[in-house]
Amino acid sequence: MKFRYSVSDPSQNEYDSLPRLTFSLHCNNRQAEVVGLVDSGATVSVLPYEIGIRLGEIWDDRTANIRLADNLGNFPATPLAAIAKIGDFEPVRLVFAWVKTDAPLILGQTNFFMEFDVCFYRSKLEFEIMPKLS
Repeated sequence: MKFRYSVSDPSQNEYDSLPRLTFSLHCNNRQAEVVGLVDSGATVSVLPYEIGIRLGEIWDDRTANIRLADNLGNFPATPLAAIAKIGDFEPVRLVFAWVKTDAPLILGQTNFFMEFDVCFYRSKLEFEIMPKLS
C-alpha cells in the first residue's frame, strides 16, 4: 500500500515533506487516530505522553525504565503496547517507548520495521508499506 509524503504545517512546501502515516491505535478499549513519522533511523518507536493518556494508560514513574537518546534522552519513558490498524492490513501489535513529553510519534525499528517492509521513494514523495511475510 502506497502513501504520500506530507508536511506537518500548511506553510511548508514539498521539500519539507516526510513519510508520515495516519493510522489508528487501540488499547484499553479506547482508540486514537494518530500520525506517525516512519523513521528507519530510529531504533525504537516512540509514543507521546498525550496519546498514551488518550488510550487510557496511567503513567507510573516507577516503571519508567527505557533510556532514550538524542532530544528525548532527558525524559522518562516506559514500554507500552497497542494494536495498530493501518489501512486494510490486519491489525498488528506495536510496542512503543511511551515518553513523558510532547514528542512526535515515531515508527522505528522496534517494532514497526519488524512488522512491515517499507520502501521509500523520496523523488516521488511516496513510500510503500507491506506486511511482513509469515
